[in-house]
Parts: sequence; C-alpha cells; structure tokens
Amino acid sequence: MKKNFVLDTNVLIHNPQALLSFADNNVVLPVTVIEELDHFKISPDKKGMHARQVLREIDDLIKKGALDKGARMSNGGTLIIAFSPKDRMPDMDSTLADNKILSVAWDLQRKKQPVFFISKDINARIKAEALGIKTADYEKQKVEYSNLYRGWREVGSTKEEINRLYLQERLEVKGYALFENEHVFLKAADDPSSSAACRYHKAENILIPIKKEFSAMGIRPLNVEQRFAFDLLLNDDIKLVTLVGQAGTGKTLMAIACALSKVMGKDSAYERLLVARPIIPLGKDIGYLPGSKEKKLTYWMQPIYDNLEYILKRSISAKVNGLATSDLTVDHLMGSDVIEIEALTYIRGRSIPNQFMIVDEAQNLTPHEVKTIVSRAGEGTKIILTGDPGQIDNPYLDADSNGLSYTVERLKEHKIFGHALLTKSERSELASLAVEEL
Repeated sequence: MKKNFVLDTNVLIHNPQALLSFADNNVVLPVTVIEELDHFKISPDKKGMHARQVLREIDDLIKKGALDKGARMSNGGTLIIAFSPKDRMPDMDSTLADNKILSVAWDLQRKKQPVFFISKDINARIKAEALGIKTADYEKQKVEYSNLYRGWREVGSTKEEINRLYLQERLEVKGYALFENEHVFLKAADDPSSSAACRYHKAENILIPIKKEFSAMGIRPLNVEQRFAFDLLLNDDIKLVTLVGQAGTGKTLMAIACALSKVMGKDSAYERLLVARPIIPLGKDIGYLPGSKEKKLTYWMQPIYDNLEYILKRSISAKVNGLATSDLTVDHLMGSDVIEIEALTYIRGRSIPNQFMIVDEAQNLTPHEVKTIVSRAGEGTKIILTGDPGQIDNPYLDADSNGLSYTVERLKEHKIFGHALLTKSERSELASLAVEEL
C-alpha cells in the first residue's frame, strides 16, 4: 500500500529535489505550501531560487495528471496538492500556516491512510507527534558527524619501516584500508622519537612522505594536522579540499596563505583568488546595510580582511621573495584584481576557470548549495571549503545535514578530493581555553 508523505515548506526550500525522494509513494503538498512558495519566489536569495525551481517542477507535472487526483512523477511516485479540511484540529489555531499544513496530515490519518509528516521544523514535528502522526526530519542528505571521515589517521609502525619510507620515498600499505589522498602519521612503537607524515596513493597502494617543512606567504604549519592541510592546499592535482575544525585551528588562514602563494608566487598556478562566504549573521541581524554591494560586503567579509592583513605582515617580516614590500597592502591587492571577494548569492550562473576559490563558513550551506557552488568550477580551478559543523547559524541545518559534512562523506573516495580534520586550536591560549571549556 502506498504511503503518503506530507511535506512542509522548509523541506522544499532546503532541497528543491525533495519531491523525488519518495519513490513509488504519494507526495502530498498542502495548498498552504504552494502559497508559501509563491511568497518566497520573489526573494533574491537561495529561498527564492529554490522556491522558483520547485514551482517550475510542479507546473511541468500538470501535463502528467490532475494535481488534485495525483500527477505521476519520474520516480514512480505521485504528487497531490491537498486542501486543509473544514474540521479544526483540537486546540490548534487554524489561521496559522504551520497548522494548516499539519491539518492535511491529520485529515489523512483520520481516514486511516498511512501518513508521514516530513518537516525540518522541530516545533511542527512535536505538534504532529502530539496528534499521533508519524514524523521525520528530511534525512536523505544526512551523515553522522560523530563518525565523519577525518582525512588522516595515526598508524603504528617500526623504525625500520619509517627509515625505508624516507629512503625509498614510498612504503607499501599492508593490513589496513585507506581512502584516496588520506594522510597517515606513522609512529614507531620501538622508537617513540621516530615518526613520519605521509599521504596515500591508491593506484599503487603506497604511502608517499610529505614535506617536513611547508611555507606560504610566511605562514608555516604549527602541528602535524596543519602539515596535512598544507599538503592538500598546495597540491594542484587535488581540485577540491575540505578543512573542518573548530575555531582557531587555522582553516581560513592557511587556505588564504596557500592561495596567495599560488596566485602571486613563482609558479602563478592560478589567475586570481576568489573568496566567498554565505551571508548569515551570528545573533540578531543589524538590518539593511548602507552603500554599494562592495561596501556592504566589507562588513560580512571582515574576517577575511583580518586574515589577509595578518598574512601580509607575516610575508613582509619573513621577507618572502618578490612579495616582501611595504606597498603590499590589502587595498593594493584588492585594487590590483588579485583577489575578488564575493557573496555566495551572486555565484549561481557563473563559470569560474583557473581560479583558487575559498568558500568560508561552508557549514551554513545545504548540500544542494555546495553542489551548485562546486559545479561553477571551470578548467584549472581549485576549490577549498572551510567550516566548523559545530557552529551553524542556519536554523534548518545541523552537524549531520549541512553541505560541508555531506561533501566530506560523499567524495572521500575520489582522486581529486582531499580532506583534513583539524582539532588543535593554535590561535591563542585564550582561544583554546574558550573552545575547550566554554
């Protein structure tokens, strides 16, 4: 017997492909959902984009059947548009949009039909459960953050094996399985002072030692995790890198430093550095900001400017060849077109070739948004996604459902992908204390 899945508006805003996630069953959209999508469609942000996409798909389905009786979808399921029943649910304000949506599921349950209410709104799910309706979050694109792929592991070894690794610059992997580009920290059981950092090469099933010293614009790794990150960031064969870590682990700083060294360094592997962030405020928003788009972006991108200023000071003090001049300022870089700062709102539709692109705070993006961004990459472009799934400001995402976590798990077996989980805060003693104790 077919099941009826009543979808809340937020599910479709989260993922416009959700209509096709319930094969061979009935997808029921209350007419209130259509009204809310109509309200969102004029919005210039992702809500408007997703609302318009869903409405277009529904319009296409009209050709395949009447929506009140059910229109066949490509996955074998049926889409039905339903109206709220005339009867009121007990102790519920029937004028609220959420309750109108919920009343459709309640009416199906009264008719003894198998029904599930799917919503990303916890409060709506609580009310549904109170009415005896089976509920669920939309979990098609969820992963278990607690078991998220780390990108590196520590493995016991011997001093003889480590010496052979450095001598032959390769070591065959035996007794354990690794993912492509996964890093390994070998530690000799017979000599605690003997260790090696290396990366896995799947085609030959070998470990290759990575450099002992990295430097980009005067910035150097301070721990082995950061060495792994530098190895991925500076490798042009790895086109997509994810850096996950708590505050102060150096994700953004390392990404920008390595990007500048690749754009402005001797090899000039990329034409430009493109930095983007989702515009989601922490805490209460301050409302509309004055000025042009560039002026408005300055407020949202201040963390990027802070990192740039720090990197440039370090490059001057470190006397980086060809770059260590007092004229090298953030304003100079912005004016010379070396760096482009962009809001993710304006990324859709672009083609981005031969650029080093950093997407900061990527934990606030949905899987669909990450897909949209990465699919903008043209020939020769490298993309870095950084973020902390423990600090999410998007009300409909969590550590398991955000686009950053999802990307890590989905791409971990691919040759052009690399990942590093950073756990040690290096910002300051105070920052480390706050992360650990507060």
